[in-house]
Amino acid sequence: MSQAPLPELAAEPLSHGLKQRHLTMLGLGGVIGAGLFVGSGAGIAVAGPAIICSYLLAGVLAMLVMRALGEMSAAMPASGSFSVYAERALGRWAGFSAGWLYWFLLVVVLAVEATGAAKIANGWVPSVDQWVWVLIFMVVFTASNLAAVKNFGEFEFWFAALKVGAIVLFLVLGTLAIFGLLPDTDPVGLTNLTGQGGFFPAGLGGVVAGMLAVVFAFGGLEVVTIAAAESDDPARSVARAVRSAVWRILFFYVGSMLVIVTLLPWDSLEPGQSPYVAVLDSIGIPAAGQIMNIVVFVALLSALNANLYGSSRIVFSLAERGEAPRGLLKVSGGGVPRRAVFASVAFGFVSVVLNLLWPDTIFLYMLNAVGAVLLFVWALIAVSQLKLRRIIERDMPERLTLPMWCFPYLTWAALAGMAAVLVLMLFDDSARPQLLWSTGAAALVLGVAWVREIRARRAA
Repeated sequence: MSQAPLPELAAEPLSHGLKQRHLTMLGLGGVIGAGLFVGSGAGIAVAGPAIICSYLLAGVLAMLVMRALGEMSAAMPASGSFSVYAERALGRWAGFSAGWLYWFLLVVVLAVEATGAAKIANGWVPSVDQWVWVLIFMVVFTASNLAAVKNFGEFEFWFAALKVGAIVLFLVLGTLAIFGLLPDTDPVGLTNLTGQGGFFPAGLGGVVAGMLAVVFAFGGLEVVTIAAAESDDPARSVARAVRSAVWRILFFYVGSMLVIVTLLPWDSLEPGQSPYVAVLDSIGIPAAGQIMNIVVFVALLSALNANLYGSSRIVFSLAERGEAPRGLLKVSGGGVPRRAVFASVAFGFVSVVLNLLWPDTIFLYMLNAVGAVLLFVWALIAVSQLKLRRIIERDMPERLTLPMWCFPYLTWAALAGMAAVLVLMLFDDSARPQLLWSTGAAALVLGVAWVREIRARRAA
């Protein structure tokens, strides 16, 4: 049976103030955060030098998902991005589920980032309580997101530029140190890659465990496809941003890990401590810890800013399609969905208050509830692309400017990879709670979507 042609998407009522450089940096900066600068130490602890393979596998999976998403975004730019595409490919239940799950993920992570940045700031200025710093950050970034979108783009551009600059400088210094080209350094050779148990000290199981530890660090790339709808030329802008972001991020991540495990014995790194600080200390960079603290601080605030933006646009798109309260559709004269911004930041405030009151209970459950949500959203992206690709080829082939590689085989490969990660999480003691709680959250959202679907059919 032939499928009905896709109707044209309605014109976006939002501003179109984002430039290409804003989107490119948003794609790069949205992923480079504390998970890389600090969290990568946990991956190294379980995989050793083979963490390079873990990052490669996770990066390839993220790259395939982003290419599939980029294909749809270039053909049909929309502020709701994958939520819109899921609805068009699979039905209202899918768009509702993808949108609300991702919104929940972003606002919880937003609170985590605000809390992390507040802890660093409290260390610098102990006289100001942590909750006061959280309030300051929330007010500042709410104001940033309420301003014209071009101001948000400029703000995020410089935040991301600092993070990217820090990684590039780290790679340059680390490479010079590896070859003994810095003062008081000697070439290190392959000793640290082959010693201390070899390149695979924990075998292939270590690579798998490392991948579980790092795969979620690639979350955040999706925001660039949400932002593309507010650029001057959405189709061309998102294609360029996706092309550049995925390759550069893979290079930054894998390159950083290669420098770290080449310069230092992997078993000398302590989980919870930044391996970047350890490397900078080893090559004699003064005040390395404080420098990295500043970089992590900026990374957290940048991610907070980007996630508040992404969550407000997702919930605005849901409201446009009748899947969220219509009151959220109010747009300012500058094309900013202010009520959607307030709705997203309000939940962020609630999350932070919960964290301050019950840091060992409620907040932990919320984090577990979003732990695997990213994979569920990625799966919906891949399935949506499988269905929409045929329709795009038939109805609007001229818009297929960023085609998925080796369609449909690599899309199926991405789905198989996600299924494998979920199975591995089920059998991993540390990851299992995240999977179970996230599955519960997804089931709840799917249940609401199902009830809404039944009511809509009865009313028709």
